[in-house]
Amino acid sequence: MPSDYRVFGAELSPYSVKVRSYLRFKKLPHEWIVRNASNAAEFGARAKLPLIPLVITPDDRALQDSTPILETLEAEHPEPSIHPADPALAFLSALLEEYGDEWGNKSMFHYRWWYEPDRKSAGQRLAEANAPAGTPADTVAALAAQIAQRMVPRLSFVGSSEKTEALIEASLADTVALLEAHLRNRKYLFGGRPAFADFGVWPQLYECWTDPTPGALIRERAPAVSAWIERMLDPKVEGGFEPWSALAPTLEPLLTREVAGRFLPWSDANAKALAAGQAELEVELDGQPFSQQPQKYHARSLAALRARYAAVSDKTALDPVLERTGCLRWLRS
Repeated sequence: MPSDYRVFGAELSPYSVKVRSYLRFKKLPHEWIVRNASNAAEFGARAKLPLIPLVITPDDRALQDSTPILETLEAEHPEPSIHPADPALAFLSALLEEYGDEWGNKSMFHYRWWYEPDRKSAGQRLAEANAPAGTPADTVAALAAQIAQRMVPRLSFVGSSEKTEALIEASLADTVALLEAHLRNRKYLFGGRPAFADFGVWPQLYECWTDPTPGALIRERAPAVSAWIERMLDPKVEGGFEPWSALAPTLEPLLTREVAGRFLPWSDANAKALAAGQAELEVELDGQPFSQQPQKYHARSLAALRARYAAVSDKTALDPVLERTGCLRWLRS
C-alpha cells in the first residue's frame, strides 16, 4: 500500500493549496501533482466531479471538496488539532472557514480576471502549468490568451460586474485592514497555531497575494497579513489557541463587517432564491443592490453551517458573540 497521499491540484487553485497547507501542517507525506493534460486520464478515472483538488489516500480512497477533505483527514489524524477545545471558539473558527471559502473567493476571482495585468499573469501561469515541457513560447502565449478569454465571462459566476465591482473590492480592502490589526500580535487567526479558520481564509488571500493588483495592495498595506500568508505555506504549532477575551477586540470587527455585514446576508439570499426557483438572487449589501445567479453548492454549505451551529449543545458563550456581531439571526434561520 502506498504511504503517501496524492494531491491533484494547481498552484492557482485556492482549494488545492488549502489542502496542501493542511497536509504540510499535519506532516502527512504527500505527492503534489499538477493537474494537466498529462494526467487527465487518471484524474478522470478517479474524480466524481471535474474539480480540483482530488486527493487519493494511501488506502486508495478518492476525496474531493476541500472542506470535507479536511474534515475527513482531521477525524483520522486528530493531532495536532485545528479545532479549539472551546465549543464557541470551534464554531467561530468554522464560521470563518466558511466565510473564506464562499465569500473570500469572490474577491480572489474578481481581481484575477477583472484587470488586464492580472488576467495576463494568471493566464500565463496557467498556460505554463498545462503546456508540455518544451512548448514554444509563442504557443504558450497563445494558450494564455485563450485561457483569459475563457475565464473572463465566468466573472458572473461570483457576482462580479460593473455594478458590484466597488463592493467586492471594498470587501477585500476591509478584510485585509481588519486582519492586519488582528495579526500584528499573533501568528494565526486564533493564536499560536493554525485553526480551521486559517485554512479557509488564507487560500483566497494567498491567491490574491500572487496576483499583481491585489498582491500590491496586500504588500503595501498589510505587512502582518503578508507574513501570515507566507507562514501558512508551511504552518506549524507555535503556541496555543487564545481565549476569546484576547481575540475578541480585533476579531469581532471582522465578524461584524464582513461575515454578518456581507457574507451571511448574501448566503441567505442565495439559499432563498434557489428555494423559490429564481434565476437571480438580489440582496442589499452596503446599501447597494447585489445580484448574481444563485449557486446550489453555496446553499448546501449554508445548510451545513446552520446544522453545525444547531449542534453546539451549550451556546452560553457563543450566542452573545454572534448577537453582538450580527451573525446570530442568519444562523437561526
